[in-house]
Amino acid sequence: MMKKGTRTMLLLALASIVLMSLPFLVKGCGPLALVGLVPLLAMERLATLEGRKHFWWWHYGVFVLWNTVTTWWVCNATVGGGVFAVLANALQMSLVFGSFRWVKRRLGGALPYLYLASAWIAWEKYYLTIAQISWPWLVLGNAFADTTSLIQWYAFTGHLGGSLWVWASNLAVFGLMVTLSDGRFAAWNAKARFAAVSAAVLVFFGPMVLSLCLRPRGEGEAVRVVIAQPNLDPYEKFESLTQEEQNDRLLNLLDQASYDGTPTLALAPETFTSDILTGEIPSSPTFHRFQGWLQSHPGVNLVFGASAHDRILSVAQPHPLAYQIGDVMVDGKRKHVWVQSRNSAILTDSTGRHEIFHKSKLVVGVEMTPYPKLFQPLEKLLGGNLMGRCIGQAHPTTLHFHSGEQDFPLGCAVCYESVFGEYCTGYVREGATMMTVITNDAWWGDTPGYRQHLNYSRLRAIELRRDIARCANTGISALIDREGRIVARTSWWEPALLEGKVHLSEEQTFFVRYGDITGRIAVFLWILLGAGAIVSRLRRS
Repeated sequence: MMKKGTRTMLLLALASIVLMSLPFLVKGCGPLALVGLVPLLAMERLATLEGRKHFWWWHYGVFVLWNTVTTWWVCNATVGGGVFAVLANALQMSLVFGSFRWVKRRLGGALPYLYLASAWIAWEKYYLTIAQISWPWLVLGNAFADTTSLIQWYAFTGHLGGSLWVWASNLAVFGLMVTLSDGRFAAWNAKARFAAVSAAVLVFFGPMVLSLCLRPRGEGEAVRVVIAQPNLDPYEKFESLTQEEQNDRLLNLLDQASYDGTPTLALAPETFTSDILTGEIPSSPTFHRFQGWLQSHPGVNLVFGASAHDRILSVAQPHPLAYQIGDVMVDGKRKHVWVQSRNSAILTDSTGRHEIFHKSKLVVGVEMTPYPKLFQPLEKLLGGNLMGRCIGQAHPTTLHFHSGEQDFPLGCAVCYESVFGEYCTGYVREGATMMTVITNDAWWGDTPGYRQHLNYSRLRAIELRRDIARCANTGISALIDREGRIVARTSWWEPALLEGKVHLSEEQTFFVRYGDITGRIAVFLWILLGAGAIVSRLRRS
């Protein structure tokens, strides 16, 4: 028969998994994250009081199941990658939580809990910035992606401010529960009890009230946008449909819009074509076909995604992920022909001008090989190229929408990039007055994945205070305003054309100007408190 303590632990584990999963799966459930970690903290307290051994497996199990319930859909694209993402991400969560338990044995009072919050946010900061192997999908601040009316203050803090809110609320509620359970609350005087309850209420509800008071400035000039959702099955697209057939499908869809010479931005999805050589873009059959269409649609600027390639003549390998396809003789010297893969966004208009941007935040494994000096030799031992070889550019740059006598800079986040808040501020700092997102979410099938991805664009709209035009291959394409509200959207897995307007803005939010201050403070506190725990350990030894 199961022991009572074990049964309680299981119920607490289940409660935490459910409460932390629902915000990512069910519309309007974001506030549940404000108490979703309380059962986990209660589990840890119970394990400590009982002197329970091997508690690591309990919290690792919670994190594995939470990751599984919310991101199982990754397995639709790659089973191995999905399993690895779940287990590895949960492992890192457990390492953070385990370090908190280590610190708790060396620092007293509230300091270990302050360490836990700062260490967790510092880890998220690492995931979002310098880590080459990262899966920041479950950043705690993303829990409110479908309840954007509560988080207008992300324009100041970014989504790691949401992570701070989650930890602050959970710790405030947990702290009250502990004081009630051990009798301290009853021993306090009335003023102390009022202060404790008021502080918890303020932490929990204060950001919601603040959000209602924050609204962006007046709308600027509007630009007409046409979004084409061709609804190409990605497996069919890359295996059975010719590029010419795909071009026909896209242009037939775009022809359904009305054009009267008004400057218009037309969007096509990520990786729409694969016949682009970056140094010879006009030679591409797809580009040539698009130019023919644009000639009969003056005033239209077209942005489309491309699996592009650089071709480089060099004796030495130009990049660790470049691969050799042959040799040529140049001025009597033999040189190797190297190819570098890119995931790119290209803008062009009827004049033939073209600009290109290469996706920087690449999906680990599927698109790029992390730490190539380490993983490429392992690949060879395992029999071949098992990971993607795309190469990104160093930092975000803008494309330029030509409207009459003016050029308006625009940012084009390619798919996964829209998950990275501080990275996207780079587009605005480069001058982007509007934002676009092009993506292909169909690899995941009809799962929560594409809906979560759509909602993360809503967070970027608030952080940047930019309208966003989002083009997805199979859905959901959408127009999102600066408050993160979806103004118009398409259905999933249907060919669709979406017409509307996005407003331009030159405003720079606090988050854009100063970056992720929340994350930087968290890193400082994590180092400070971690060092304090180490010093305490050394003194006792």
